[in-house]
Amino acid sequence: MTHKLYDADSHQKTFTAKTVRCTAYQDKWCVVLDSTAFFPESGGQYGDRGSLNGIPVLDTRLMDGEICHITEKPLEAGSAVFGVLDWECRFRRMQNHSGEHILSGLVYQKYGYHNVGFHLADGDVTVDFDGELNREQLEELEILANRKITENVPVICRYPRQEELQKLEYRSKLDLTENVRLVEITGCDLCACCAPHVKSTGEIGSLHILDFMRHRGGTRLHMLCGMDALEDAHRRYLATLEISGLLSVPQLDTPEAVRRCLRELEEQKTRLYAAKQEILNLLTESIQPDEGNICLFYEEMEPDSLRELVNAGMQKTPGICAAFSGRDGDYKYIIGSRSNDLRQAAKEINAALHGRGGGRPEMIQGSCTAAASEIRAWFHCREA
Repeated sequence: MTHKLYDADSHQKTFTAKTVRCTAYQDKWCVVLDSTAFFPESGGQYGDRGSLNGIPVLDTRLMDGEICHITEKPLEAGSAVFGVLDWECRFRRMQNHSGEHILSGLVYQKYGYHNVGFHLADGDVTVDFDGELNREQLEELEILANRKITENVPVICRYPRQEELQKLEYRSKLDLTENVRLVEITGCDLCACCAPHVKSTGEIGSLHILDFMRHRGGTRLHMLCGMDALEDAHRRYLATLEISGLLSVPQLDTPEAVRRCLRELEEQKTRLYAAKQEILNLLTESIQPDEGNICLFYEEMEPDSLRELVNAGMQKTPGICAAFSGRDGDYKYIIGSRSNDLRQAAKEINAALHGRGGGRPEMIQGSCTAAASEIRAWFHCREA
């Protein structure tokens, strides 16, 4: 079994080991070592990356109970290995994971809710609790978590003896009975966890709750800690800075400025709708009755307005009212009739107009590439 160096020292960045075996894995290689500082994907946290003798380690996984380093090239069994962690990646994950323990511990202390789901990806951490939390509660929890971070208390990882373990109250998603590794954050949390953590809470830097939602009767929240939280805050700052520049207001005034813009936009939409309805009414009134067919052409007309014009035209002819929006070679059409079965006629109409479309017996719609003159000639429509 591989000796887990990360259990003894989560901050060990390099190590030497021996290759136990190397086997093909899909189009990569699975390297098993006699000892490793690489943490395998487990407990909601991705596996470590880095290199072995300069060969990139793309991922670290638990496979058949063994820690497997996924590499692009093989290593010879029995060969000496110099391993180097992608420390920036590892440290950010430790910041996030240890921060999650603080938050989950506080949630359990204050509300008795359990952490029932955890996923730590690069740049995104999600945590699920089995009870509902509102914005005010989460804001308070965020403050308490950051206070705990600034206290810089130790984060202790250990394997207690069985007799001691039986007396301890600790958080755990699984019913563990042996080889239980506990992560203790003084005055905040005691939780079973196999992952590497920071050595003291000050290393976490800060904790930010980014968003939350109801989820399966509880709460799912997104959070970030440390360098990931700093980078996220910087991106949000740049976004706010750009919005404040576009609106010509101070950054803290952007919410009210956006609300004002939305109100003005809604007012403009209302006025525009009224104007469009007035134009549509005028166009409807301008349709002349015809004992034959009626053809209507517009350069730009929304489908709903085109349909309304067809409905009006159908009342002014016993034949067909066909309305077209666009230009020669590129028309959208809606065709209606009170007396003709247009669904039956659709194939003939589309063949004549070089188009495609269909619909109900009383109305069809589609597109065509015929010119206006061709369309009028086929429907025997006079030019308006």
